[in-house]
Amino acid sequence: MAANGNKVGSKRRKNLPYNVILLDIEGTTTPITFVKDTLFPYARKNVEKYLNNNWESEECQQDIIALQKQSEKDKDLEGVISICKSEDIKGMDEKSRQNLINSVVKSVAWLMDADRKVTALKQLQGHIWTKGYEDGELKGEIYDDVVPALKRWTSLGYKVYIYSSGSVEAQKLLFGYSTEGNLLKFFSGHFDTKIGLKIESESYQNIAKSIEEDPSAILFVTDVVKEAEAATEAGVETVISVRPGNSPLSNADKQTYKTIESFDELLQDEDLDPKKKKTLLESQNVELNKTPTVTGV
Repeated sequence: MAANGNKVGSKRRKNLPYNVILLDIEGTTTPITFVKDTLFPYARKNVEKYLNNNWESEECQQDIIALQKQSEKDKDLEGVISICKSEDIKGMDEKSRQNLINSVVKSVAWLMDADRKVTALKQLQGHIWTKGYEDGELKGEIYDDVVPALKRWTSLGYKVYIYSSGSVEAQKLLFGYSTEGNLLKFFSGHFDTKIGLKIESESYQNIAKSIEEDPSAILFVTDVVKEAEAATEAGVETVISVRPGNSPLSNADKQTYKTIESFDELLQDEDLDPKKKKTLLESQNVELNKTPTVTGV
């Protein structure tokens, strides 16, 4: 039994076409340019600063160890930048410490240039972004239609989750320090690649199991066709987000998937039977007045 009282494979709540809305971030809630032109350059620029300022912290030490292990895994790849090894990072003399920092900076640049979506890199980036958000140097950019849609969906009883290749920590930072304020109250949970890769159908089955819903009760919104294909294979209903800067869709893609250019087009409350809408809202009145619970999933 789930915390919300739903059983695995439960039927849709009365009058709602779905129980859950699962959202991608890049190209769906947030411009791709924000990630590409703001977040990634900020992380790249501040790797050395982060390492120097947080060297003694356990968090920083774990970041370095994770990157060292990733470097070892990648040793046979073309152009890989190896990271200096050390069994006692904290006990290093200044020269050795600086050599290690330099090798980490170069390795991170190589990983980012290769667009590697490995946990070690995502973890480090998340920690760097945390400082940027907390210091006010970063603000999560959100499309104008997102907040009204989140308010509308949650008021109607939908549960909204995020699924992104960025870490759960990075997701919460983006929405917690957004240009529209703290939006975390609208989300019931967050998923990253620890649940599985977004282009694998099993990942969406894992999400359905985790939130104890049937895949068919989930609506997934993404801008990536391969992700849509994987979700569809898992039995999840899929809509493709068409935003400025997103990769263009083929005619076949447009025929295969429903597309939207704004969340204003998605699950409007007007789509419900008017006679049943009042009953639905009245029956959920208690829940509507509660602040949505945020849970890390």
